[in-house]
Amino acid sequence: MRGSIAVAATAATLLAGFAPMTWAQAAEPPPASSATCVPQAGWVEPSKGTVPGPQLLQRAAGSAVVMLGERHDSAEQHRWQLQTLAGLHAYRPDLVIGMEMFPRRVQPALDRWIAGETTERQFLEETDWRTVWGYDSQLYMPILHFARMNRIPVTALNVERALTSRVGKEGWTQVPADQREGIGDPAAASEAYTDFLADIYAAHGRPGGATAEVKEDPAFQRFRDVQVLWDRAFAEGLAAAHRKAGSLAVGIIGGGHLENRHGVPHQLNALGLQDNVVLLPWAANRPCADLTPALADAVFGVSADPETEEPSWRPRLGVSLAPQEGGIRIESVANDSVASAAGLQTGDIILAAAGTPTSEVGKLVEIVSRQAPGTWLPLSVRREGATREVVAKFPGL
Repeated sequence: MRGSIAVAATAATLLAGFAPMTWAQAAEPPPASSATCVPQAGWVEPSKGTVPGPQLLQRAAGSAVVMLGERHDSAEQHRWQLQTLAGLHAYRPDLVIGMEMFPRRVQPALDRWIAGETTERQFLEETDWRTVWGYDSQLYMPILHFARMNRIPVTALNVERALTSRVGKEGWTQVPADQREGIGDPAAASEAYTDFLADIYAAHGRPGGATAEVKEDPAFQRFRDVQVLWDRAFAEGLAAAHRKAGSLAVGIIGGGHLENRHGVPHQLNALGLQDNVVLLPWAANRPCADLTPALADAVFGVSADPETEEPSWRPRLGVSLAPQEGGIRIESVANDSVASAAGLQTGDIILAAAGTPTSEVGKLVEIVSRQAPGTWLPLSVRREGATREVVAKFPGL
């Protein structure tokens, strides 16, 4: 959505999966042992086993599109993306990078950055970083400096929050074609993707029961429309970047939009670009049961971020957020969370936290992350036109 309070700006991180015909099919799957399924610093094709890095990157570089997944707040996974970008660049110096983190309107600022015309501070201001993304910019700046150093074009893949918010309220078909930021009608989500999204929807505290019941809920269907809109926007951006000059388009995208090829790869296939490859980082603490043949074309073993290795306590509000004029809109509230206990609801607008105005997701993340065990955080919230005070009570140790 992007840090330590489980904010994920509207649960934007979703999935995708089958291997292209150009990738060799397999004999035996890798072992299921947590110590050996994906070795540290090694590449594994889920349906085949380990593969030498140079061989894999050379094959990937021959594709039209390569997508590099991530968990947005993982420094280690962003380091892996930079390493993989450098490897692909060695084989395809004509590549272009597409990034989920930027809405299309900031493309001129990206172009100025790559041309060396702005400082880092100016760039972050011109791209509205804290408002449109919110995660620590230093997680991404090494990739952006690499692109600038090598004059690699960077393409903004995302759309405005106003569009996703409208789709979330009204549904995709209710938005006139001339107000869709040029995005075409997405290919329908597969049944497997819909089931996955229904599980995500229920996990974020939305109403519903069994998966079949949730899928019939119009509110869930609008939620699905938003996810598929993101998938389509990213796919169209990557397809356009590739077709413009025949370059290799490399996407920097949340892993959930890529895993099992349900999301962006599915939309790329519908656009006629079946020659696309999904590469994912594999954190050392991820269960080997997740390493299914359809997960990705290949994964690379990385360390788990120290800050995510079961910390003794971390302040979590338990909400999904999106920027909105004058405040931050709560997109969903997790069950059994601090937010739920405080009475926060989907649709509430957080105006201030501890007396500090909160118009930026990143600012609220910072405030919550400073909360000590057992403390109370006062929040000013607008609901149905009225402002009220809410107290979020964080558990003690």
